[in-house]
Amino acid sequence: MEFRGVMGGLYRISEWIMRLSVINLLWLVCSIPVFFFAFMGLVSQSPDALKSMLPILAILAPFTLFPATSAMFTVARKWVTGEEDVPLLKTYFRGYKENYLQSMVGGIFFVIIFVVIAVNYFFYLKQGSTLRVLAVLFIAFTVIILISLFNFFSIMVHLHMKIFQILKNSILITIGNPINSIVLLICNGVILYICVTKFNFFLVVFFMGSIMATFSFWQFNRSFTKLQIKQQELEEKEQQKLVEAQEEQELGEVESEKSDVEISLHKKEDTHKE
Repeated sequence: MEFRGVMGGLYRISEWIMRLSVINLLWLVCSIPVFFFAFMGLVSQSPDALKSMLPILAILAPFTLFPATSAMFTVARKWVTGEEDVPLLKTYFRGYKENYLQSMVGGIFFVIIFVVIAVNYFFYLKQGSTLRVLAVLFIAFTVIILISLFNFFSIMVHLHMKIFQILKNSILITIGNPINSIVLLICNGVILYICVTKFNFFLVVFFMGSIMATFSFWQFNRSFTKLQIKQQELEEKEQQKLVEAQEEQELGEVESEKSDVEISLHKKEDTHKE
């Protein structure tokens, strides 16, 4: 039975609330170790407690948080591409299993990059005024890598590539599309801020991750579709140029054949005259 009008709109809204909350809860459950230690560091009274938790989080994230996030992006991809009624549990855990190895390797890569950036940032921050300017450069690197992280998950669940190609393309897409990258960062930052500060972690538990994943993949798919259209137009233009070149070549061959026939006819006429 399909509802229409106001009832139909309310039904669709409640259905999307259920979808987003189920996937977000699955994401949290599959990332329990990371969120547990992060929560313990945040609620502790000592400011050094969170710093002591960071090495544990860095070790656990590639094996728990990254595969869980890739599974969440797998479901988000289905929604964005029009498959809204997919089975949530089956699709999520299939994405978790299929992308586990690549997401783990990618997680190790991004964790190492973030650690290197953090070490260099705090090192240059303690230096003199001249070298302290370099700390700003590492903040820019952090922003680029953070945006690349969202593109990494989108590429991994959408395209069949090797892990190093995914990592390379995620960074290239981030740098090559600065406007889309800035929009992606600002919108996800707003979602994160609202979820963490305005609703006492209620949205973190039920909606934050799934909303960010859906928006991130929608933004990526939008840019990727435009890129495909441009590439198709370029291929069509190149193909049209090849056809025109072939036609010109064939026309030239016909004209040369005509000139050869005229020359042979003239020769025959000269022989007849003789």
